[in-house]
Amino acid sequence: MISSNQLDFVMILALIFSVTAGYYIFVPEPLRSKYYYKNLGSSGISDILLYAVSATFIFILMDSQREISHFLGLSPSLNYDKYMLMLEGTRVSIFQSIATPMLTYFCGVVYLLGFPFLLIFTFILFLFSQDDEILKEYAISFMFIYLIAYVFYIFFPVNVTGHVLPGVAPLLYQLNPAILRIATIFSPGLNTCFPSLHTALSVMATLFILFKTDLKRYKVFAVVTTILVLFSILYLGIHWITDVIGGIILAFISYFVATRAFKQRFKDESTRFYMR
Repeated sequence: MISSNQLDFVMILALIFSVTAGYYIFVPEPLRSKYYYKNLGSSGISDILLYAVSATFIFILMDSQREISHFLGLSPSLNYDKYMLMLEGTRVSIFQSIATPMLTYFCGVVYLLGFPFLLIFTFILFLFSQDDEILKEYAISFMFIYLIAYVFYIFFPVNVTGHVLPGVAPLLYQLNPAILRIATIFSPGLNTCFPSLHTALSVMATLFILFKTDLKRYKVFAVVTTILVLFSILYLGIHWITDVIGGIILAFISYFVATRAFKQRFKDESTRFYMR
């Protein structure tokens, strides 16, 4: 049986290969001059590092969820599953009515590789592009989603459907014990469901791809991958339908906040410049 360290290694190799292949598949040759890393020695690199450090801080926060909940005096057994049952009942169980081993493995690949590829490759595209503003907007939107979701995860924990609903199995965690060990690193109680980060981040990335790039093939890929991610998290016994709806709303809010905030910021800076 594969260990969690071996699984991490395989995933990293797969992502490196897929990101490299993605550049040649999704970026047409006439547009490749727009996507090369040109600012390693520029003064703008310090701004990019600031966002990278901020994103790292958020990951540390996620890893410290149990300690922060304990510090705030919240009960380890606190959960709001009953409200999800009141809102939607057991409707999500319909997704596993078509369960097959092949579909389970396919959805597992979408969850473990398709989702991170979408986020990482999109980030690299913006990192290599000629527009630092888009990169910063993407980073701000990413951080906004994590910070808002984190508040819910601390004060409104909801368990995965595979551990709550009869007839719904946690198919993802049953694929391999290593997957369960990795999942519990950032969610020890497997109760960080609402809103769905997989939904929010996938939809957010797709919004940036649709409206901030001119890569037609990648736009199609992003839309299809996002749909598959949403299906997979419901099918695999991880999320409630309400989680997905909340994630979609959070994605649109984060995109609006990030893009509008930067437009206003640069407008204000331009105004101050001309008033001098």
